[in-house]
Amino acid sequence: MANFDQVSLLLLVLVPLAGAVLTMFLPASRPRDAWQFAIFVSVISLALSIAVFLRYDYGVGGVQFVRQYDWIGHPVNIGLDFGVNGIGAPLVLLNGIVLLGAVLISQTIRTRTRDFFVLLLALGAGVYGVFIVRDLFFLFFFYELAVLPMYLLIGVWGSSTDFTTFLRTKEYGAMKLMLMLVAGSVLIWIGILAAYVASSQAGSPTFNIDELSRLQQDGALPRSMQLWVFPLFAVGFGTLAGLWPFHTWSPDGHVAAPTGVSMLHAGVLMKLGAFGIIQVGMILTPQGAEVWMPVLIGLGTVNVIYGAISALSQRDLKYVIGYSSVSHMGYVMMGIATLHPVGLAGAVLQMFSHGIMTALMFAMVGAIYERSHIRDSMILNGLVKRMGVTTFFFAAAGLASLGLPGMSGFIAEFMVFTGAFRTYWPLAVLGVIGAAITAVYILRLLARSFFGESDPQWDNLTDASTIEKGVGAAFVIILIAVGVWPAPLLRVINTGVASALSVF
Repeated sequence: MANFDQVSLLLLVLVPLAGAVLTMFLPASRPRDAWQFAIFVSVISLALSIAVFLRYDYGVGGVQFVRQYDWIGHPVNIGLDFGVNGIGAPLVLLNGIVLLGAVLISQTIRTRTRDFFVLLLALGAGVYGVFIVRDLFFLFFFYELAVLPMYLLIGVWGSSTDFTTFLRTKEYGAMKLMLMLVAGSVLIWIGILAAYVASSQAGSPTFNIDELSRLQQDGALPRSMQLWVFPLFAVGFGTLAGLWPFHTWSPDGHVAAPTGVSMLHAGVLMKLGAFGIIQVGMILTPQGAEVWMPVLIGLGTVNVIYGAISALSQRDLKYVIGYSSVSHMGYVMMGIATLHPVGLAGAVLQMFSHGIMTALMFAMVGAIYERSHIRDSMILNGLVKRMGVTTFFFAAAGLASLGLPGMSGFIAEFMVFTGAFRTYWPLAVLGVIGAAITAVYILRLLARSFFGESDPQWDNLTDASTIEKGVGAAFVIILIAVGVWPAPLLRVINTGVASALSVF
């Protein structure tokens, strides 16, 4: 298996990327072939993700499966350097799970199907690349590869929201998302170039994260530079993570996106931002991080409260989940900002948990919209009588979202709150209040749309399809398994957390 370890991370990127290229050559007149081939590619990707996670040696920790490929040598020194740590390994697994689920759910795509799966697989390859690459130049490349397809995926295959009170077109959602994320990318690129120039002045020009971290520990990246570079990374990556007040693109993007894209958007794309803050911001500029973390945890707390209250006031089911995602990513920011082992581990576990439960909620809302052509919770009611299985899956994800003991969300939020109470206890109290508001809007939504009095106009609705039931069942099993026995994930996560905090 030594040979597999050497090429496993390269395959993680190449398989979906090659799948995207090969999909281009499939006949456009046979859309089902593109869907079936995308399933084949995503199954292989998931198998590789599982293998990488299971073969990660948490007893050793650190960066594993290291493989370096020279791209541009002296004097620029850019290399396609792969390696995964204890924080990246669970997120690689998350991407494999959500990517397969999103491809399966996308059986309903009937317009330009081949093009849709080309972009979806390219997006998946970009996400894998961010989680496993150790060179900042290629990290930025894969980051953009993950983000840019979203514009077309939403603008071409998305849907517009038309209530009596407002109109939001899919083109608006796609453009808003792209403009804000590109603005964040500019800040990230400035920070990367600053770190590279500082390494050049130290006589060792490099984009390699591990080498830059060593230079930082040797004092080659001065504190004065770190104080202004860390905010660039925090805001740049934080924009994708839905950090308030740079979050406004996210709910509109969620609502406009087709179901499979919403699953990937909330399930893994937002995690790229939080991962970047840890992997790049904290590790390369720890002195700047220590100064700015009180601001980050304050903004994260606003995320929690603001997102929960905003979700409470929404009628569109997708907007509820979109603002819920903003709120739950606030817990991730709070956990990161504690700089405490328990809080940071809770943040990473929350990323995994939130990715599964939010993808599941979007999948079930997609099933409802596909049949009823409406997402207005004030009109939908009594769905449990016609869509009992769909209701069960949505309720399970909702209960995980509000932190029901025995579900994955509970242990993740518990760890975040534990770390926050040990560092910034007043903000931790506000975070708990946010969790209480989450319970209100989730339970109210379930009572109103799913368990209310049945409306005769929904008598002809059919329940989830076999594929939707399969995806839903798999995701619910994961939510319960992590909630009941989180040790397999936490053993790996704790090694990455210890490594990240060792620079402080």
